[in-house]
Amino acid sequence: MDNKCRVITALSKDGGFRLLLVDSTNAVEKMRQLHITSKTMTAALGRSITACAIMGKMLKSEKSSVTLRIDGGGPAGRIVCVADCEGNVRGCADNPDVELEPNDQGKLDVGGAVGNNGSIYIVKDLGFGEPYVGYSPIVSGEIAEDITEYYTVSEQTPSVCALGVRVFPDGSCKAAGGYILQLMPDANEFITPILQANIDYMPSLSQLIADGTSLEEIAGMIFGLVEFNILEEGEFEYRCTCGKEKYAKALVGLGSDELRNMRDEGQPIEIVCQFCNTKYEFNTEELDELYQRAIARAEAAAAAAEDEEEE
Repeated sequence: MDNKCRVITALSKDGGFRLLLVDSTNAVEKMRQLHITSKTMTAALGRSITACAIMGKMLKSEKSSVTLRIDGGGPAGRIVCVADCEGNVRGCADNPDVELEPNDQGKLDVGGAVGNNGSIYIVKDLGFGEPYVGYSPIVSGEIAEDITEYYTVSEQTPSVCALGVRVFPDGSCKAAGGYILQLMPDANEFITPILQANIDYMPSLSQLIADGTSLEEIAGMIFGLVEFNILEEGEFEYRCTCGKEKYAKALVGLGSDELRNMRDEGQPIEIVCQFCNTKYEFNTEELDELYQRAIARAEAAAAAAEDEEEE
């Protein structure tokens, strides 16, 4: 299936309110197929990758990335998502097959799966210096409310986040999307309740997307009579960046002793990517090569240390 998704960025004409809005249906369905998620976890992990994709689009540097980690203490376990500055995203959960009964509203019980006894963590790697790490307590486990709380508490940026995933009876993703609306510095405080009222009267985001409502039309519903401009539109997808050489470097990082033990066992090892389930096998010859690389790396590090001591 087509994995492409749409994203738009809009700004009120007075510059006081920024909206990032995505239709993530195809990415969520791709995720579901890769992880064979239950209906509840399609919603939970789908909301998470949608939020992370939006956060990625907020980044400015080409080499930047954002990691969203949700530790709510629920049966879903830990949820981890990573996105680049284009919004290309990948994600995983400890227990993607967890299924729960519908909640009191008859909806998929995302909050019950995620849990509300933990924290949400955001790591922004801007491609230089130390990454920025922020966190806030989980409010409900429904994810959108937790993202809203994070921006208010950790980044002190008043925001509204909405996320939705709708599934077919067979478990596949019917519609998914989300938005983050933020107050920019010097925003007109009288406009805020107007936008909030617009949002309160809107149908659910997943229903709008399922009905074929365009992102531009949804942005119009959010802003209502408040004038705005579409600043940017683009595409993103569920995209994993794994590769055999990445895992080879990780194995070298284990050190020569560990690699020697792996090689001497005389059996190939298999590594499975947590984000896309791709399997990578290293045979004994390859393990020996990595062992030699680890030795060379250790020797180079020792020589560099000696040079520093002499200086």
